[in-house]
Amino acid sequence: MQFSYVTLFEGLIASYFEDSILKRAIAKELLHVTFFNPRDYTKNKHGKVDDYQASGGAGLVLFPQPLFDLLRCIKKQSPQAYIVFPTPSGKLFTQNDAKRLAMKEHIVFVSGRYEGIDERVIETFADELFCIGDYVLTGGELPSLVMSDAISRNIKGVLGNEDSLSVESFETPLLEAPCFSKPSLYEGKPVPSEFLKGNHAKITSLKNKMSESKTKYFRPDLFSRFSVKH
Repeated sequence: MQFSYVTLFEGLIASYFEDSILKRAIAKELLHVTFFNPRDYTKNKHGKVDDYQASGGAGLVLFPQPLFDLLRCIKKQSPQAYIVFPTPSGKLFTQNDAKRLAMKEHIVFVSGRYEGIDERVIETFADELFCIGDYVLTGGELPSLVMSDAISRNIKGVLGNEDSLSVESFETPLLEAPCFSKPSLYEGKPVPSEFLKGNHAKITSLKNKMSESKTKYFRPDLFSRFSVKH
């Protein structure tokens, strides 16, 4: 998988790949990461990539020319590139999207800044628009990283133990059951005794009940859907 990031601030993204699972994925050549800065493509003599809104109002917008030229260059070099724009107006990004996009060869994330990106860029180049939640961020870099991380976990070989994917939250209609480690008693708080007895059928049953309780409390919307199916 190749991830390409169109961003004015490469450093905000690059450091995330310097540790842990994604660093190992790059070392194993399961992931390839590249960066493109719109400033390198602008024809503005002052190196600008943003301008005032045509409709007036506060905030600057990334204007079309640098992004048109940049994205055309990417598509010429990589015709299969799948271009994603993080934006509050996009559909909510889900685990199913992460699994589906993990099958792509090359994903390009275009990060907006200021008041956003000229809509003509999005209309011309977007394959999909995604939102990671109902709130506003300073730019598209964090949503791009969130989606990259979720997608990467579903690429074969990236996780050390791929069986862990099957029990994670959102892989079923329920949230994942609580996790515990050693010691079995810490500051008066015990690990559920059933977890220590080695009866896998009873452990599974208890985990299912705990998943239901956790989902009902934290995500009643998910629990209601689960209840309808059962």
